[in-house]
Amino acid sequence: MADFTSSQYFLNRECTWVKFNERVLREAIVPSNPLLEQLNFVAIAASNLDEFFMIRVAGVKHLVESGVKHIDIAGMTPQEQFDAIQEMVHKLVDDQYRYYGDIQQKLQAHGLHFIRVDALDDDQRLWLESFFEREIYPVVTPMAVDSSHPFPFLASLNLNLAVLLRRKQGDRSVKTAILPVPTSVIDRIIKVPDSVSPAGKQHDGQQFLFLEDVIAAYAERFFLGCDILEVAPFRITRDADLDIDDDAEDLLMEVEKSLKKRRKGAAVRLELASTASRIIRDFLRDELQLEERDVYAIPGPLDCKVFFSFVGIDGYDDLRYPPVTPQPSSELAAIDAPDFWSAIAERDVMVHHPYETFETVEHFIQLAATDPDVLAIKQTLYRVSSKSPIIAALAQAAENGKQVTVLMEVKARFDEENNIHMARKLEKAGCHVIYGIMGLKTHSKITLVVRREEDGIRRYVHLATGNYNGKTARIYTDVGILTANTLIGVDASAFFNLLSGYSDPPQWNKLAVAPLNLRETIYQEIDQEIAQAKAGKKALIVAKMNSLLDKYVIAKLYEASAAGVKIRLIVRGICVIRPGLPGISENIEVHSIVGRFLEHSRLFYFYNGGKEDVFISSADWMPRNLNERVELMTPVEFPPHKERIKRILKVYFDDNVKAYAMNSDGSYRYLADERQGKPVNAQDTCQRQAERLASERKKAARQFRKVVLRPRPAEEDK
Repeated sequence: MADFTSSQYFLNRECTWVKFNERVLREAIVPSNPLLEQLNFVAIAASNLDEFFMIRVAGVKHLVESGVKHIDIAGMTPQEQFDAIQEMVHKLVDDQYRYYGDIQQKLQAHGLHFIRVDALDDDQRLWLESFFEREIYPVVTPMAVDSSHPFPFLASLNLNLAVLLRRKQGDRSVKTAILPVPTSVIDRIIKVPDSVSPAGKQHDGQQFLFLEDVIAAYAERFFLGCDILEVAPFRITRDADLDIDDDAEDLLMEVEKSLKKRRKGAAVRLELASTASRIIRDFLRDELQLEERDVYAIPGPLDCKVFFSFVGIDGYDDLRYPPVTPQPSSELAAIDAPDFWSAIAERDVMVHHPYETFETVEHFIQLAATDPDVLAIKQTLYRVSSKSPIIAALAQAAENGKQVTVLMEVKARFDEENNIHMARKLEKAGCHVIYGIMGLKTHSKITLVVRREEDGIRRYVHLATGNYNGKTARIYTDVGILTANTLIGVDASAFFNLLSGYSDPPQWNKLAVAPLNLRETIYQEIDQEIAQAKAGKKALIVAKMNSLLDKYVIAKLYEASAAGVKIRLIVRGICVIRPGLPGISENIEVHSIVGRFLEHSRLFYFYNGGKEDVFISSADWMPRNLNERVELMTPVEFPPHKERIKRILKVYFDDNVKAYAMNSDGSYRYLADERQGKPVNAQDTCQRQAERLASERKKAARQFRKVVLRPRPAEEDK
């Protein structure tokens, strides 16, 4: 029997992530994507890359520098991983700016021009002179770098200008200086006012300047008496991983202390204008203690995240996706019940975001906050928007005298500061706030509402695959279920007792909880299919998730494939499994979808001899989710919901418009290039279905008012 854990059957995590970002970036050249959406994908890929360097590349560099003899899941040393990453990412960045150049040319055809300062006419130059003196000059602080002025600390991801200069008189040696670009207080993309040139010719379309180009053009204003020899934009990326002491007595204080350290992490990447001289390049590289391959020569504007704001420019709707509106919950509307609580008590309700509105979930919590019969609300929060109506509702509930318990995960990466602020706001309102658990991140998505009713206490529970964040719920695909199931309610109470006190884990009725029994539940489900396949019966696994990395779960999938189980995987990002290997994974197919919405839902289906076990979960199949996080996996037992999730999985696997299929070597092929039949776009299909159901409900309501509520004819009153 093959050793299914052998490194030859696995791909490197970091390389598969770069492959994922390649798929994201490729959307920038897909002709069916509107032009500004193509630019948006350039920005998304840039944002992804920033986080990748701050966390993953920084981690690999630490391993290399420390000399740790760590071998990864694919059998690669840290140095081999680092070399592979650098080679792939340099090519990715080259592609990114080639795509950007093509998009910029197409934008010009639509009247959107990014121009150089020297392209301005006389009237525009007069305006820019005034704008610079009024808005820019007072804000910028030049920083000399010499024996009296050591190289300053420059924050991660901030844009700066490196300046070479010499005095016009006296000492003529070349000196260096730094000009920070104040993008936090001045918009980086500056619209040039419409003007008429002296010749009377109206400019075609709209013109824009980059703030760094304006500062560079007026650099001599900051260094009077000097000649400016060269100005080059650059940007530093620093290690941003938090070092949390699990033995610290005060977790909140420990996170806040680590956040301060994050801002001063070691440099891991230098992005520098490709026009920069070797003098500037060597100067910055030496000061930052970076190697040559850590330097990325950028043939365009640094930090393409700037285009996130630009793609929403007014008046160009034809260059963006047609607007879509999240629809009301069709299931909730179909239940004939006097109120929200009665509807959920009658039957479970499933919501599919962003196709169905997240307001259903927000309403659930807001209603609980004001209902006099609600006694307690308990909720886990991982990522929450800064203006969340859920935070306001929880605060209101506490002020209304209800028992409110919130586990606010203050270790949610890059949301730490916002979560600490939100947690303190809740505490001030009277909520009991738990600041996470030492050694574990709480990544589960669950809300428990305890309500007194005529027949006693009833528990209402919301369980989901995504965060309680109304902003991301409009662009992330997620599934949630509202239920009054008694056994799930009992499990929910036990779950919160486990988080907030010293309670031992109970015998769970329905929920699977990481790191307690979630991994074992997954194994049991896979073993079930293996047994069916060995008995010559139908065996099928379909799973949708963000990432697939866990070595031992993958080994189980290999074992299942070798036994004859058909396995269909839909994995958006990191995926180290190798499908299609003879005798190992020939029954495994892997698809990945990159579309208008970010695929975030975790859905799992096991045929189980026709009984069909279906689950939703907060957890991906990664070691961190199964071993180091508090996660939940919830069985879906209501037959209509089982069928609904089966349909979702099917349409996603049938997608041949936005889907990629993975090859056994880790490469991907774009299924649209192979399409022969009818185009299937899973996201569009789900949106149309939500709109159709909502339309049918409205039509039924209108018909009810017309037929049932119409005034009776006069003769019927006799």
